[in-house]
Amino acid sequence: MVVVETGIFASTSQVLRKAGSGVGVIGTAGCNDYLFQAESVINSNCRYNFSDNYAALNDDTKGVLCQAATDLAGIYAVAYDMSGYSSRIEAEDVINVLRDRALSSISLLKDKKVTDFIREV
Repeated sequence: MVVVETGIFASTSQVLRKAGSGVGVIGTAGCNDYLFQAESVINSNCRYNFSDNYAALNDDTKGVLCQAATDLAGIYAVAYDMSGYSSRIEAEDVINVLRDRALSSISLLKDKKVTDFIREV
């Protein structure tokens, strides 16, 4: 059975790269679920539905969305199965780095001045 990657902002392979080699085998279907959840969290946090308007966004906005979505989905993947990391501390370090970047990206997307700047033509 072939599972199609369904993320709007990013792909499952990008999530797995961010989660690192220690992440357990969650498969494409698991990553698709994590991406969907991450994209919903971003849309809700920003109070703007980037998913429905994705085609109209410029590349800068898409880049920030990709970073935020893959960071959040990477956190979900690491938290789901930490058994492949050398220690729980190593897995938590990966989560901390991803969390900080996700929060930074979401902050950029929520900031009206930045949003107006990157949406201008």
